[in-house]
Amino acid sequence: MNIIDLSKGKRETYKIQMKYSLLLESALGIAAVTNERLKDSLEKDMPLKSKAFKIQSKELRKELDYVSEHNTWKALLQLLHYYEGQDLESFKTFVENLSEEKLKFYCIPYLGMEMQEIRLSAAKGDLTALEKITEFTKSNIFFPKYIDFIVSIDSNFLKSHLISVITKWFNEVILEEKESYKKILERDIIMKNSMLNKLQPEEFVKWSTGGINYVSEPSVTRVLLIPHYIYRPWNIEADFENTKVFYYPISNESIYPDDKLTPDNFLVLKFKALGDETRLKIMKILFESEQTLQDLALQLDIPKSSLHHHLSTLRSARLVTTNNGLYQINKWAIETLSNEFFNFLKG
Repeated sequence: MNIIDLSKGKRETYKIQMKYSLLLESALGIAAVTNERLKDSLEKDMPLKSKAFKIQSKELRKELDYVSEHNTWKALLQLLHYYEGQDLESFKTFVENLSEEKLKFYCIPYLGMEMQEIRLSAAKGDLTALEKITEFTKSNIFFPKYIDFIVSIDSNFLKSHLISVITKWFNEVILEEKESYKKILERDIIMKNSMLNKLQPEEFVKWSTGGINYVSEPSVTRVLLIPHYIYRPWNIEADFENTKVFYYPISNESIYPDDKLTPDNFLVLKFKALGDETRLKIMKILFESEQTLQDLALQLDIPKSSLHHHLSTLRSARLVTTNNGLYQINKWAIETLSNEFFNFLKG
């Protein structure tokens, strides 16, 4: 696993690091193609990406169906954060050698220091602890069901599945273009590194992720930024001990380093998202006040399924965010749009 410390010895609200690996790219690719809710909003026609969305192997399709059902992409990402290397074979050995307790503890998401003992008890099969975690995570869209699955599944079967799906994905999707993927991810980290000294930590996170406003939390001493390609344009967040993780979409400049005419992907997404009458109406409503999905559906008189598609498009462009079931306009993204456009034109 390649880790680059970008803190430069400055006194920060949190320490910023970046990490990339083809195994993380594989796990995020698996997450992307099995996320039915966001699948339509993913960029499928980019260089290298078409293969990821045209899986040929029946064996890999079978494993991906299992991922879709049980969200085991999350288990892969969890395990990869506790794994120190970047080689597929050594990762397989790492997983195979984990005890049942350690495997399940790693796969259960970190829920804060106050939940660590309960997390450990749940990993041991304690049903009372599982009930407490289920109650604690009930507001999350998939954590309760996922954690129940992790606690109850046979550990040897889980190991076999996880090793099989990441191996088949790596061999069928990544291997042939391994060096191209690696160069794209490396370029993005180098480009981000060049901006670090020009921005404060919070500004750096916002710039890297296309608009996420992350303020330092007392328990967080490190922010880990991980570039990804296949899951573009989405950001994914995760929590680990003392660490906030943002898997962020790499920029167009990293994919097309010699093409000065290609705009930043977030700039393209914003203009595409705004080029629709219904979405402009949504932006107008949200500019005035935050709304629930039901509130928006009533005001616009459109089916929730159609509304959800429009909101996904606006969210992928970072023009709209959600908080506890409420949709909010991202005023920072609106305020900076003209500057982004002008910088593209003059650049």
